[in-house]
Amino acid sequence: MFFDPHCHLEMDAYEEDRDAVINKCIQEGLQYMLTVGTEEAHFDKVIDIIDRYPAVYGALGIHPHNSKDYTKAVADKIKLYAKHPKIVGYGEIGLDFFKNHSPRETQIKVFGAQLEVAKELRLPVIIHSRDAKEETLKILKDLYREGNDGVIHCYSYDLDYAKKFLDMGFYISIPGTITYKNTEKLAQVVKYIPDDRILAETDAPFLTPHPHRGKRNVPYFVKLTIEKMAEIRGKNKEELASVMGDNFVKLFLENTKGERP
Repeated sequence: MFFDPHCHLEMDAYEEDRDAVINKCIQEGLQYMLTVGTEEAHFDKVIDIIDRYPAVYGALGIHPHNSKDYTKAVADKIKLYAKHPKIVGYGEIGLDFFKNHSPRETQIKVFGAQLEVAKELRLPVIIHSRDAKEETLKILKDLYREGNDGVIHCYSYDLDYAKKFLDMGFYISIPGTITYKNTEKLAQVVKYIPDDRILAETDAPFLTPHPHRGKRNVPYFVKLTIEKMAEIRGKNKEELASVMGDNFVKLFLENTKGERP
């Protein structure tokens, strides 16, 4: 069995064939997928998908690109929707200083505010961080609460920072970019991550792994990422997939921290 802990099935890229894609993923052996709603406009679609497909769970949050759209009304909506039993994560949230679609100061403020909401909801956080490793680490050190687990999604930094995030208790999730050329830095991270903290994801429809690069990504392509990671770690693909499946269940499906609000 395989798992995709981070995809975006609610996005317009799947509008024409969403049901067919999800059914194909199930046929390909995916036991669970986590579809991550990153802006208010996608929240209802996330709920619709997780209601219709037992294999799909959901997360909600405001992506750093959309930080300028975060308001108390949006926060209240997330709190309301988070009561759904299949909303199992908060995110993705964080900082993106590469594209800066929202002002940096706004991203920092909203990141901190959402960490507090995630704590209130007792949901594991899904962290997006691009070109902002120092700032992300500082905010998490200041505001992250022990026992409120989370994952550094789509990891792109070096081994030194991976160790720092791991020391804080985070999981590290590796995207399909590990199948590209010239990924020695990321390969070092893949080799180092302990078995009980490692995940592989697609971030579909983005970051399609080799040999399908240039095409739309789909969740069952996670098998290609796991295959490459297993090669790097000197393990059997099915064995590594089983380890990652256990991590997915531990992080998202068993991580309740008591009765949720």
